[in-house]
Amino acid sequence: MRNRWLGFVVAAVALALGMWAWPRLPARVPIHWNIHGVPDGYSSRVVAVLLMPGIVLALNGLFRVLPGLDPRRVNYEKFQDTYWLIANGLGYPVAMARLMPLGIGLLFIVLGNSLARVQPTWFVGIRTPWTLSSDTVWRKTHRTGGFTFVIAGVVMLTAAFVSGPLVWILLAAAAVLAVAVPVVQSYVLWRREQHEKP
Repeated sequence: MRNRWLGFVVAAVALALGMWAWPRLPARVPIHWNIHGVPDGYSSRVVAVLLMPGIVLALNGLFRVLPGLDPRRVNYEKFQDTYWLIANGLGYPVAMARLMPLGIGLLFIVLGNSLARVQPTWFVGIRTPWTLSSDTVWRKTHRTGGFTFVIAGVVMLTAAFVSGPLVWILLAAAAVLAVAVPVVQSYVLWRREQHEKP
């Protein structure tokens, strides 16, 4: 339950820092950087200060509503802390070229270490037709997904120390493999399970 309020705390801290920085901010604030670390997207001070707290609050609100809509809502009680860790982890995008691979890599590692504890639900986890059809396939797929997410996170961390297009190639390849391997595995496990049924 301790992770339930983390999103609100992060939003409040981000808003407080934004208000503190307001008088020092230029009229056009950089909010996006290209692969060379050069700003290529700007916003007003209002957007720069309110955007991130707003995104965090919106995601936190969404994750409070989802369990009530899920037909398997009772499973959320079994992994409450993990659920809120995942929910709050989704609120930390980082835009700068060097920091982005570090932020995303750490996020993948944290999520990977949490995936094995995620119970079968319709909104959280590796949701394929095959994991949703079998609790056994769900558990095995999430164990594999946890491993592939951690490996992808480590690859993404290394991308912080390279430059140019290779950064984006490493990030994309790691993300695709982290997701593709458990998805394919879920189908293979489900097919095997079907063949083993009398």
